[in-house]
Amino acid sequence: MPQISITQLFEENKEKLGLTWKAGRDNGDKQLIDETISQTNQGVIGHLNFVHPNWIQVLSSEEADYLNQLDPESLKYNMQRLAKSGMSCIIAAADVLIPDCLSTLADSTHTPVLCSERSSLEVMWLLRPYLWRVLAPSNSVHGVLLDVLGMGVMITGESGVGKSELALELVSRGHGLVADDVVELNRVAPETLEGCCPDMLRDFLEVRGLGILNIRIIFGETAVRRRKNLKLIVHLQKASSSEFSALERLPINNVSEDIMGISIRKVIIPVAAGRNLAVLVEAAVRNYVLQLRGMDSTKSFLERHEQEMEKKRIK
Repeated sequence: MPQISITQLFEENKEKLGLTWKAGRDNGDKQLIDETISQTNQGVIGHLNFVHPNWIQVLSSEEADYLNQLDPESLKYNMQRLAKSGMSCIIAAADVLIPDCLSTLADSTHTPVLCSERSSLEVMWLLRPYLWRVLAPSNSVHGVLLDVLGMGVMITGESGVGKSELALELVSRGHGLVADDVVELNRVAPETLEGCCPDMLRDFLEVRGLGILNIRIIFGETAVRRRKNLKLIVHLQKASSSEFSALERLPINNVSEDIMGISIRKVIIPVAAGRNLAVLVEAAVRNYVLQLRGMDSTKSFLERHEQEMEKKRIK
């Protein structure tokens, strides 16, 4: 379950946002949990809001001035609403002076209060993508993720089919390795899966007979990538001679695989002696790019075939 504590948020963004911890440090282990957030209509981060309170409330000079001019009754009512919202922390932007009412509320509810040197807009611009990434639903799958011609391609298949050997050949042809064996996938947007490598396995590729290779050292910095959005799955399938002959020559319907609710295009390549799998993977990527641009080679061929058949019928 993706989650992050206020202490982790503070430590990982301290330098970037110029953060200092003003109050509530004893509750730094307070968690922002993706499942809890998704079950409410509260925003993850935004300016101080009483109607639709955010989990992280950002205070700028405008919100501070608004609080200072409220009458006692309205101020008490809004503070009560804020106390019941379960907010995780308050960030005072541009080192704004925190109103006494907000400081009292933070003390009574043990809510962490952070101060930032940056403006409120900069705080939200920088924290939103960070929070989306760390709170994104995640899953680990078995395969090899590569950057092939600028596209995230994951090679899958049963153990021993040759995934790592294919990855090594693709890297030697100028493409980039993201992850071998274990691919961590994060749903960073409604239609986007971002793949990365566990820290322990980063830069390494295991090839049977050679052992573990450090791709960064052998091929250089340009041979590895930290992360890549997954766009295409290439599944390697062992096939006997009879199965190979029975494969559909002109597949009309595209194959896809559902991962975490996102449909990813899938290409199945039979593994057989004499087939250059690296060239086939590159061709599959190029073909998919053309399909994204509205150019389908199979459909174009079938349309041409129909035109020729029609001409012969007319004659």
